[in-house]
Amino acid sequence: MPQNKFQKMIFAFITVVITVHAYVFYSLYVVNGNTLMEINGAVSVIEAIGKQGGVYMFGTHLPIWAVVIIEFAFAFSLENIVGSPLSFKLASKVFSPNSTHPVLFETAIICATVGIMCPAMSLIAAFLYYPYYAGFSLVSLLAQWLKLVCLNFPFAFFTQLFFIQPAVRTIFKAIFARRKVEVENTPEELLEVRG
Repeated sequence: MPQNKFQKMIFAFITVVITVHAYVFYSLYVVNGNTLMEINGAVSVIEAIGKQGGVYMFGTHLPIWAVVIIEFAFAFSLENIVGSPLSFKLASKVFSPNSTHPVLFETAIICATVGIMCPAMSLIAAFLYYPYYAGFSLVSLLAQWLKLVCLNFPFAFFTQLFFIQPAVRTIFKAIFARRKVEVENTPEELLEVRG
């Protein structure tokens, strides 16, 4: 897995790209899809979003690509500053990285990351998607945050554990295993490997 800061950034980048797209889909289609279609009299979620002029965020409507970029920026920053470092420390308090089976230790890191990132990103989402047109209330914001945590946590846990992280690890290994072979082999050996 990631051995240096550059590899950790690449690992986080791949994770966040997949995760943000999964969450935007989950939020728009699974959680809010029926409501969006009912409000806009549409037969599909995409049609409903188009009729309302985009996805509601920051008190205005933005295109889906803008929502993905904004969520990516928040998630990538949070993952690198807090999520990854803290999840490794939490997992290391329970399991020894040297004596624990790698699958068990990686699972502990994934669980710790979900436990950190889900409430944090749900709080950010509560601010981003808050209905500012109705006025601001701290109690409403906290209620919305709790609702988002309850909706997002099961999705985050199961997708990270069984889909996203295995996919990220496979992609990461494919990228860096080839690079490792190129670094370790001389040009003559590379011709034999590729030929």
